[in-house]
Order: sequence, then C-alpha cells, then structure tokens
Amino acid sequence: MDKRRVIRAALLGFGTVGSGVYLLASRLGEELVNKAGASLEIRRILVRNLDKKREGADPALFTDNWNEILEDEEIQIVIELMGGIEPARTYVSEALKAGKNVVTANKDLLAEYGGELLELAKQNGCDLMFEASVAGAVPIIRALKQSLAGAELTEVAGIVNGTTNYILTKMSEVSMDYRDALELAMKKGYAEADPTADVEGYDAGRKIAIMASIAFNSRVTFSQVPTEGITKITAKDIQYARDFGYVIKLLGIAKKEEDGIEVKVHPMLVPEDHPLASVRSSFNAVFVRGDACDEAMFMGRGAGKMPTASAVMGDVIDVMVNIIHGSCGRMGCTCYKNIPVKEEGSTMSKYFLRVQVSDRPGALANIAGVLGNNNVSIAQVYQKRSENGVAELVIITDRVMERNFNDSLTVIRGMTAMKEVSSVIRVY
Repeated sequence: MDKRRVIRAALLGFGTVGSGVYLLASRLGEELVNKAGASLEIRRILVRNLDKKREGADPALFTDNWNEILEDEEIQIVIELMGGIEPARTYVSEALKAGKNVVTANKDLLAEYGGELLELAKQNGCDLMFEASVAGAVPIIRALKQSLAGAELTEVAGIVNGTTNYILTKMSEVSMDYRDALELAMKKGYAEADPTADVEGYDAGRKIAIMASIAFNSRVTFSQVPTEGITKITAKDIQYARDFGYVIKLLGIAKKEEDGIEVKVHPMLVPEDHPLASVRSSFNAVFVRGDACDEAMFMGRGAGKMPTASAVMGDVIDVMVNIIHGSCGRMGCTCYKNIPVKEEGSTMSKYFLRVQVSDRPGALANIAGVLGNNNVSIAQVYQKRSENGVAELVIITDRVMERNFNDSLTVIRGMTAMKEVSSVIRVY
C-alpha cells in the first residue's frame, strides 16, 4: 500500500460541526493512513461570508466561490455541513455529477431528496454517505444498511432529538414545567434560539423518514410523517403517566404492517420496563425489531460538535477506503421496494385521555358509551375526587384504529358535561 497517497476534500460550512470535523481530521493525522490507507487534506472550506473572523483553520483555505471546489479535479470528497435545502441540494447534486463523493449530515435534505441524490450518486459511481444525519454519534444508518441487512425489520422506534428528551427528563425528574425546562435547555446549549423544529417534532420527523426508508427498503419522505411535539405536555400528564407505570418520551416510530408502512412522531407513554424509557437527558436511542435479529437498541450522544463530527469522519474514512480500492458507489440506494405509507387515520394506537367533566351521575358511563359506540375499548380508568363540581377522568384505551378514536373525541368534546379535554397522548 502506498502510504504517501493523499486524498483531498472540501468542507462546505465551518460552523459547529464543520469546525469539529476539521479539528478531528487534523487530530487523526497519520492515524488515517492506517485506518484508510491514505492521508486526508482539507483543501478548501466554503463559507458564506469571508469577512467573518474564524479560528481553527488556515484563513487561506476559506472561499465563498463554490466553483473553485467544483472545478478542482483533485478534490475527491465534498463534506456538506451547511444544513437546509438550498443551496445544499444544488451543491451536492453538482458535486455528484462531477464525480465527487459526498458526505453529509443534512437530515433536511436527505428526508426530502434522498432518493433523487442517491440515484445521482449511482449514475456517477459515487458514494453518498449520511451517517451523521440521524442521531449524531449513534451508528444507526450503517447498522440498518449493513449490520442488520440479513433481517427483515418490522419496527424502528427512536428518541432522536436530544432537546426534547432533555426537556422531558427535567419535567419528569425535577418537576419542572415545560417553559422552565425549555429555558434551561437553551441556557445549556441543547436548544436553539428558535426551538420550533425540535419541540414540534419536525427534527425527529425528518430522522424517522430517513430510518424508515432504509429499514424497510422503501422511500419515505418527511412530508408523509405526521408530527406532534411536546409543547402541550404538562407536569400533571407526567405524574399520571408515572402512576400508570409509564414515562413520556417524544418518539419517532416506523412499523411495517401487512398493508403498508406506519410512520409518525408523537409524545408517547412508554412502559417503564422498555429500554427506551431509561434514556435520559440529551441522549438519543434507536430501538429496532426484526425477525432474525429479534430486538436491539443503539444509544449515544445524538448531537453536539464532536459526536456529530465523529459520525462524519467515520463516513469520510469509509469513502477514503473505497477510493483506495476503486469501489466507490458500492453502497447505493436501498429503496428497491414500493410499499405504501399508511394514512394517519388508518394506523393503530393506544391512547391516554385526560378530561374535566361536571361531577354528575353517569358522566363516566356516557364517555365509555361514546368510546364503545366507536369500537374503542377502555383498558384502565381513574377518577379523581371532585373539586368545585368538576371531576378529572383519566382513561387509557386498548389498541384502536386512530380514526375511530378521533371520531369518539369529536363527540366527547361536544358533550354537555364536558368542561375540557386536557390531554390526548398516544401510548407505546
């Protein structure tokens, strides 16, 4: 092996993750010769504003001209860490068409345009790697594509957003309300100044779309994923969940059923003895179920400068090995099936329902009657002592068709005895 070989790469973006990748590549240095068969040179770094002061890299490496990278035939790997759809989509597409391999951490891009970009990679004999797009340092993409390829997977369920898991952990363990927990997450750096993508479930929705596509070998896009965030979860919900033997987590869930793929993101009551229930703070975890592999769980840091940089560099090393051995493009798109994605109303779930009703005889019986008329069975019920003529009822249903439950809920909301539907949360 020629240990003097140098493989040249370009970074697109030098923010938190980009600077982490540069640092890690520099730190690995000669280790890469042993790990990949060549050394790595970061030849150019694309940024939007050349006038912004940056530390940690030679200023001569920075450019705001994409064509300098695209037209440099010595650059064989483009590492896209800009985020968002555009201009990332254009840059990645042009890089692949130019025969350059791409490593990206861009979940937004992969969740909507992964199929298109993987096809481009195939046409041009290039690698498109994206381990860091889901769950940071947790090696779930590689596991789904390679390690578990021999099993027929039926379920992927994950806590794949560290911000919301941190918030729910604080609400559960130290009885914080949502607003205080969110403020603490911002102070700790776990939440962005605008936390909407995290707390409304959009971030998790993009990640579960990517994982479902790989796990079931059929394309799922973010637009097909119903999402609900954690903004309505209260301390009272968490306490009731604990009383019933559950903890509340924001889960992305994908299941392969006989009639299609069920995929969604919702806060859910998770049984205390399930492996996902013990995942605390900002950690991520993905639980997988399959015929041959039975059950497996992958856990680790899901975000942050160096955990994400670690996942990116793992992909870069894989690409370097493929370049050395002339095998780029060997791991292309795995979506060779065309399984329909089920509509939300046709999926099955258990529900936690908390309501406030006038404390009068027959109120519970009337609600039970409405549920029963819509084929919704009750598994557990709890009635709190009346205060000021209002009683609180908590009901957990059996597994039901979601449209049947929603039809019940419409009738329940209109009942004369109904004061408030306080919470509706799915049960895992």
